[in-house]
Amino acid sequence: MIMDDIDEIVSIENSSFPSPWSRDIFMRELQIPVSRSLVAKKHKNRNKEIAGYVIYWIIAEEVQVHKVAVKKEVRNSGVATELIGEMLRLSLQEGARVCTLEVGHSNEIAKKLYEKFGFVITEVRKGYYQESGDDALIMCVDLKS
Repeated sequence: MIMDDIDEIVSIENSSFPSPWSRDIFMRELQIPVSRSLVAKKHKNRNKEIAGYVIYWIIAEEVQVHKVAVKKEVRNSGVATELIGEMLRLSLQEGARVCTLEVGHSNEIAKKLYEKFGFVITEVRKGYYQESGDDALIMCVDLKS
């Protein structure tokens, strides 16, 4: 993610989450040394538009996934699969050994995606999401196995 990506990312963020990150939060992510991001771009007419993004931190040997979002028009086309796969590959190259993330219990599509990569539920946080009352599932995968 670079500065020029922020406006498109904020637009995807706003249409993807009930409590989206602000433009300022994304700007701050660019300044955090442990923060990493990947942006998927797809051709539309003669331009490349952002199709999705993942934001994650690598701290010591752990990857913490903070955001994954895909533009509504291109969901279910493999964009998230590409982003997660590339994130895990790059994180392993940087020496990460484990990856954790949080997903809403009712988000079946995301859970299936993460399970494809070997993530398993390690913890449940009851009623975590205030907007919906949904539980948060903490999922983890060992990158060295």
